[in-house]
Amino acid sequence: MAIDPTRFCINRKIAPALSLEAFFQLVQRLGLSKVELRNDMPGGKVTDGLSASQLRSLADKYHIEIETINALYPFNRPDDALLSKAEAMLQEAKAIGAKALVMCPLNEGIAIAPEKTLEALQILAPRFAEYGIQGLVEPLGFPVSSLRSAVQTQKLIKQAGVPFKLLLDTFHHHLYENAEQEFPQEIEVNQIGLVHLSGVEDTRPTVELTDEERIMLSDRDVLNSVAQVKRLEMLGYKGIYAFEPFSSELEKWGAKEIEREIRQSIELLQA
Repeated sequence: MAIDPTRFCINRKIAPALSLEAFFQLVQRLGLSKVELRNDMPGGKVTDGLSASQLRSLADKYHIEIETINALYPFNRPDDALLSKAEAMLQEAKAIGAKALVMCPLNEGIAIAPEKTLEALQILAPRFAEYGIQGLVEPLGFPVSSLRSAVQTQKLIKQAGVPFKLLLDTFHHHLYENAEQEFPQEIEVNQIGLVHLSGVEDTRPTVELTDEERIMLSDRDVLNSVAQVKRLEMLGYKGIYAFEPFSSELEKWGAKEIEREIRQSIELLQA
């Protein structure tokens, strides 16, 4: 494959031990410019306590584009607390120049009817529009998730009549047992807003996999993330790929290890 390097993005989850400035420097050294920020980092804040203007200055200094903030949870249970959180995250996204906000469904073994998820999308859409922020809906493949299917997610977005897009994750695609039956014929590639990439080498049964097993891409990746990307490219996907490993092992990685892992993963995709 020959993927334009400007389509690669680095999720901050890969660098929990680095400051935001060190993270931006690392991304720049790799010749990349796109990042995803998060609200679940050790410091607990998207900006590590920097003001919005300080963060924007740092982003400008290192020529960084903030693609998303991860994540509004649980978007499909839009009670007062969730709507208040959505308002705060949308304000922050606009203030720091983030283009999109990721939305994740309830993942606690409690079912939520598709109609309720559709209703939540319709409740949230005007708020996103007010701030000019793109909404990216990420189905989670875990058995306890209330929204597991990428195809169903796209259908609900369409039925809701909202301008949100799907966030497809190769890990969660692998976890959802019906994904391969649904995906090839039914996915709308032009309605995918972002793709998350990680790799898993652990050979335990799929239903037992957790975020802890998520590292970077390799030849031993049971998710077959490289093959998933190849298919997306063949189907005409032109969007961004963001590397999003999750393992606690990442806390031990210094900048050199992180750079090496990202370079190796990109090489595998470009082979």
